[in-house]
Amino acid sequence: MGRVTERRRVTRIRGGAVSTRPDTLVAEEPLEIRLNGKPLAITMRTPGDDFALAAGFLVSEGVLASAADVRSIVYCAGAKEDGTNTYNVVDVKLAPGVAVPDITLERNVYTTSSCGLCGKASLDAVRTTARFPIADTPPVRVSPALLSGLPDRLRAAQKVFDTTGGLHAAALFTEDGELLDVREDVGRHNAVDKLVGRALREDLLPLDRAVLLVSGRASFELAQKAVMAGIPMLAAVSAPSSLAVDLAAEAGLTLVGFLRGPDMNVYTHPDRVMV
Repeated sequence: MGRVTERRRVTRIRGGAVSTRPDTLVAEEPLEIRLNGKPLAITMRTPGDDFALAAGFLVSEGVLASAADVRSIVYCAGAKEDGTNTYNVVDVKLAPGVAVPDITLERNVYTTSSCGLCGKASLDAVRTTARFPIADTPPVRVSPALLSGLPDRLRAAQKVFDTTGGLHAAALFTEDGELLDVREDVGRHNAVDKLVGRALREDLLPLDRAVLLVSGRASFELAQKAVMAGIPMLAAVSAPSSLAVDLAAEAGLTLVGFLRGPDMNVYTHPDRVMV
């Protein structure tokens, strides 16, 4: 697994018995994302799929919409003072003729799994920068029975979680329940960016026939990322935030929360869930 996991010694107490043993932990390191050489954002992530993460992040910021928009994605050499490469700095160079837009959602700050913006300005920013309006796509219809089986399938695909117990996951399914891709990361937003970035690099955007499932809660930022990728349905095993529901309602996104077995709450656009 390389840099995805690390080993640390721990004191383990079980039933009063004490022992010392190595434990496997999920790796967490900063990734600086640069756009045309200019620092844009830093996120804490699990190393791996870094180019996809950077591409997916830029899709959610309204910078990228297709593989043709990217000239190159590279690790920056000389990231340390001694000239060595840390593999923690990625530079995305835009293709000739692709202008750098006014990035209304630009972070330019350290970001965490709880980052995001608040208020009406955020909803307006997503609406005005979205390249793939969900309302313009053919309707997706998914049965409650199909949705109820997705969390177990996501959990079964979480290979690193089985070792560490410390990762979020996100997966893309077809409306027929076929698993398209799954990514894990210490940050739930990073897992989604990796999915979207991989789709962009394979020129699969918009993901207008896909269902996005996340292993935790549904924040505004995750709803934003779904909308920007043209995904019509976002499902979460935990609760959504109020602003995520507001964005989903306005953007045409079906938002499902508390997806646990046969039970679920459909917060917006329930017409896509066949009952």
